[in-house]
Amino acid sequence: MALALALPPPPPPPPFSQPPKLPQKSLCCRCSATSQQEEIISSSAQLNSLKYRPAVILPGLGNNTSDYEKLKFTLNGYGVPTVVANVSRIDWLRNAAGLVDPNYWRGTLRPRPVLDWYLKRVDEAVNEAKELAAGGTLSLIGHSAGGWLARVYMEEFGLSHISLLLTLGTPHLPPPKGSSGVIDQTRGLLNYVEQNCSKAVYTPELRYVCIAGRYIQGARLFDDSNVNPGSGVHVDIEEPNSEVAVLNATSTSTPVSPTFRARFIGQGYKQVCGQADVWGDGVVPEVAAHLEGALNISFDGVYHSPVGSDDASRPWYGSPAIVEQWIHHLLN
Repeated sequence: MALALALPPPPPPPPFSQPPKLPQKSLCCRCSATSQQEEIISSSAQLNSLKYRPAVILPGLGNNTSDYEKLKFTLNGYGVPTVVANVSRIDWLRNAAGLVDPNYWRGTLRPRPVLDWYLKRVDEAVNEAKELAAGGTLSLIGHSAGGWLARVYMEEFGLSHISLLLTLGTPHLPPPKGSSGVIDQTRGLLNYVEQNCSKAVYTPELRYVCIAGRYIQGARLFDDSNVNPGSGVHVDIEEPNSEVAVLNATSTSTPVSPTFRARFIGQGYKQVCGQADVWGDGVVPEVAAHLEGALNISFDGVYHSPVGSDDASRPWYGSPAIVEQWIHHLLN
């Protein structure tokens, strides 16, 4: 059962790069025992001051835990203890259980029980992060389908211990009904989320931040008109706004003409939002990755998945240079 668009297997990701190092004070071997103790306490205080609330990463459809090891490594470098939900690629075959549910064929499928296995893995990761939080709150980072599954988790398991939901390339909105040639690949799951999960309301107690990528613009299958290569760049904003934080500027996104690639990707966008000639991250269109009531942000030139990404030429949401642009949401 497909819950979102899948990507072909790419070459293995590039080797890890060093994350920012936390400042540490070296201890002088000539110091007295008392001085050494003071130095250790001082160093520990500095490290604790840089340790922020823990984060839990929720993998996207078809991804496994190891796909997010580099992102975890990067977040740890900023002082954010991070847990990745334990998911393997073969686990996603469990979703085939939905095929025996009549609601699947009617397009009215519900997350439970077909996705109970995923919600259980998330709950295990959250409980691990809660121990690290020592009574404090934590952040959820949902990539792709993991973003809307995070909303299901919060609805089913409670959200008193969660102070931030940050989504990366998540298709939040169900495809528009009645659109020609559009089939709801979630078979009603996103309709359920929209109708039954709490609405996004950006508050100091619980912040919703939705990040979209503008990597490539799609094209209509049978339209030979030129595609407008408008672009977006990230703009930091202080107050929550349900509108996307994006400006027109010189593009670093892939220039697109109505090539086969643009038309192919456009058909994928169309299945998600009902329109082909829109910007997106190569899998999820920008308009679907934003949520009313959330702080919505778009990054220019950002690809959808860690699988097939390259930090230099095709960065994804979790590439170090991109994380640097959104990490402040986890540190506030």
